[in-house]
Amino acid sequence: MQKLTGRCLCEGIEYEISGEIGPIYNCHCSRCRRWHGAPYRTRSTIKKSQFKWVKGEELLSKFYSSPTTAKTFCSVCGSSLISLYDEEPDKIGFPLGGLDQAPNNKIEGHFFVGSKSPWHEIVDDLPQYEEFPGARSTVRATE
Repeated sequence: MQKLTGRCLCEGIEYEISGEIGPIYNCHCSRCRRWHGAPYRTRSTIKKSQFKWVKGEELLSKFYSSPTTAKTFCSVCGSSLISLYDEEPDKIGFPLGGLDQAPNNKIEGHFFVGSKSPWHEIVDDLPQYEEFPGARSTVRATE
């Protein structure tokens, strides 16, 4: 069974993920870009039962980026940590940037490319989705 660990920049918060993670995508939506200060956020999801805080849970802060999605971050260094979904409380979203190891699976594509930053060019051959895959998404020419 895969075991992944991660931490924030100041290393005050550490976490552990047990088991296989969900599909990995690069999200180009404006919220992820602002949250990470980058052209996209490489992210995946897991079941809540797969996740545990190892250290520093008291340092967590939370911000609702939408009415039902909370973003957590370190109150000391500001590192982006996990996303919590009120409508899907058994699911956690997380950025791969905080992981100490590489997961077993690879990036499957890009989503929300319909709102990607105009200064960023996607240069790989991965599929590109205008929106979230499976949610009325249309695939661009790279399919």
